[in-house]
Amino acid sequence: MNKSHSPPNILWICVDDYRPSVSGAYGSSLARTPHLDRLASQGIRFDRSYAACPLSTPSRMAFLTGRYPRSVGVTLTPTPLAETEITLGRLLQARGYETVAIGKTHYYCRLKREFNRTIDRREHDLFLASKVRKPLPQGVEILGPWRPGYDPADIWLNAKALPYAFDEEMPDTFLTQRAVEYLSEHHSKPFYLSVGFYVTHSPFRFPIEFQQTFDPKLFRVPEVSPEDAKRIPEIFRNLTSEQKRGIQAAYHTSVAYMDRNLGRILEALDQSGLADNTLVIFNSDHGYLLGEHGRFEKHCCYEEAVRTALVMRYPELIRPGRNTSALVEQIDLVPTILEFCGFENPVNVQGKSFAKLLHETAEAHRPHVISEYSDNAEIMIRTERWKLIYSAGTRRRRDGYYLERFSTGPERWLFDLQNDAAELHNVVDNKENQEIVENFMGILVEHLRNTSHPQSRGLLFESLEQELAYRLEPVEEH
Repeated sequence: MNKSHSPPNILWICVDDYRPSVSGAYGSSLARTPHLDRLASQGIRFDRSYAACPLSTPSRMAFLTGRYPRSVGVTLTPTPLAETEITLGRLLQARGYETVAIGKTHYYCRLKREFNRTIDRREHDLFLASKVRKPLPQGVEILGPWRPGYDPADIWLNAKALPYAFDEEMPDTFLTQRAVEYLSEHHSKPFYLSVGFYVTHSPFRFPIEFQQTFDPKLFRVPEVSPEDAKRIPEIFRNLTSEQKRGIQAAYHTSVAYMDRNLGRILEALDQSGLADNTLVIFNSDHGYLLGEHGRFEKHCCYEEAVRTALVMRYPELIRPGRNTSALVEQIDLVPTILEFCGFENPVNVQGKSFAKLLHETAEAHRPHVISEYSDNAEIMIRTERWKLIYSAGTRRRRDGYYLERFSTGPERWLFDLQNDAAELHNVVDNKENQEIVENFMGILVEHLRNTSHPQSRGLLFESLEQELAYRLEPVEEH
């Protein structure tokens, strides 16, 4: 696919817990994201990109291998990726690339086998230890330690929109500077540079210099349906409307800070003279709910949790200023990148290259996308119009987002996204929708059979419900 005389460099920037709607590029009038907006205007914006799992480790191990979480054996945090699984970094190393990871990766294995060089929080800690810290300005309150599950939700979700530290002391500022320095170096061979920002994960840390960027009064508390009201996790039930708006303000401020750092890296790439032969990828590992359905989390299959940001730029082959509504899964990135670079895919890759979307020789990619969250034995399938969410109802959640009551049976939700984009009305019991539901259930069972860990693929079950419940359990527990 690549027409250049040399293989393209790859700059992949991944943001944690980032929902694409908090950006100008994806339609927000409040967000302050000029650098992401500019990047999107120079390449292609994917409006329907989906994570394999609304949890960071399984999602990232999936999109870095091009394989589903169950297939690679990672459905929970902190599960290490098996050495037998081959990531994009290792594939590119074998093809002569220098591979460098700066920042968050969510690997729980030896990074030396994945990257030639790594810089992360340990290096930042050493950097801080070598500095004389500046005293705080009088009257400035900053965030304390992050203790979800111990502190009330308004504290660990930063409802007061408190800053964390001076800009020069922030982890993401440090990591950004390391990426800028790397791009300014001389490169004798193509590079794959992975940059992982820690924001916008709770508690949505941002520098003192960014405080009061957003007035909480600017934000609206999302509508919650009567059915959702019964299912709000207990941990969020005591949040006031004022606190919910404060959380949104903190999140938007952390996004503005992330965008500033993104801009510095893109400027360094421009100044390096390598931008024309560098494939730039910007994505998030999953999304995040900011009050929708009464939640401030990602551990579920609503759109805000599973839909991701995805922007790609390569001046020679990607026409600027484009967007696509084609359904894509993030596991499609590895086969697309390898095809882009002119390399063959490993035979076990499950993703599907969407190179034709980049070439503008196709408008559609997948008929449906699938995402699953094992700790709640939950899975979803969505098409252009419809979404089915299925939960086995067999697990007592350990992620802290449990309900006051414990469900002991399967539950299903069907949403007509064409007429109910906010997913407020469950139409699963409507007689005219039964064929749709049964068809989706069959697709999900087949998907789980095909992607399950090899040890469980030959098992026999007495019923469809029994098979779904078993296969939706975390693979680490089988």
